[in-house]
Amino acid sequence: MEALETKNKLVLAIVQEDDYDITVEKLNENRLFVTKLSSSGGFLKKKNVTILIGVEEERVELVLDILKKYAGRRKQTVYTVPAPMGGAYCVGAEMAVPVDQQVGGATVFTLSLDSLQKF
Repeated sequence: MEALETKNKLVLAIVQEDDYDITVEKLNENRLFVTKLSSSGGFLKKKNVTILIGVEEERVELVLDILKKYAGRRKQTVYTVPAPMGGAYCVGAEMAVPVDQQVGGATVFTLSLDSLQKF
């Protein structure tokens, strides 16, 4: 049983399932390893992934930067067909219109740990 003497944190991040693969890939590239828990949102009922990251205190900012870049909120252009106004058919209404939409987003908790042990 090897106890680490440095100050450690637990970063608990809830990310959208679509952002999980790239986020974990980038964390792993930086020698940050995660534990995955499947979860779902209570409000939008979307599939989420909760990841647990035990990390030394001095590496917390690196973790947060990666989470923000790869799982954070961002604008994405989606194309949608507008609904007819007043039920009347409009010539050209079947053409898709670009709309900026917020996608992604992570909820992150950083907790102090009394100990972090790896066996």
